Amino acid sequence: MLHGLRSVGTHMATIALATVALALGVGFARSQPVTAQSANQSPISATTPAGCDLIVHVDKLRNMRGKVGTIVFNSAAGWPEDQSKSLRHGPSEIVMTPSGPASTVTWKNLPPGNYAIAAIHDENENHKLDRNFFHIPTEGFGFANNPHVVLSAPSFSAATVHLTCPSTQTTIHIQYR
Repeated sequence: MLHGLRSVGTHMATIALATVALALGVGFARSQPVTAQSANQSPISATTPAGCDLIVHVDKLRNMRGKVGTIVFNSAAGWPEDQSKSLRHGPSEIVMTPSGPASTVTWKNLPPGNYAIAAIHDENENHKLDRNFFHIPTEGFGFANNPHVVLSAPSFSAATVHLTCPSTQTTIHIQYR
């Protein structure tokens, strides 16, 4: 299904963003609103200590259409394509801000640590990153720390944010090809 994901090769589509989009797309259909627990998050019991909040701002969207999907990993295993190994994933609404269309998602009750984050702008809400004939994404994508993306997704460490309590904020700038 997703061949050549980590290799710099002949298909620019293997930017690995199509995989991120597929992982996010599954989450779009199942996740709760962004401030609620996501579908793949365990309920927090009364004896579980409160965790930290990871606040992800996504900006540089080219329009208000669709949703923004984010996916969070706490290890390199599965990064960025295996949604089953992600810690959290799901959609968020796009709102107009003074600097243009943007979105914010808050992932609550995470333990302090390192998390890699990816985001897509799913303009037509078809739950995948659309691509053209040459497999170049036609919808926006981005990663925490805004690393330069050429032919493959950045490494887990390049897209990692260190979360501390009570909250940590990061901004992902969406880019379009």
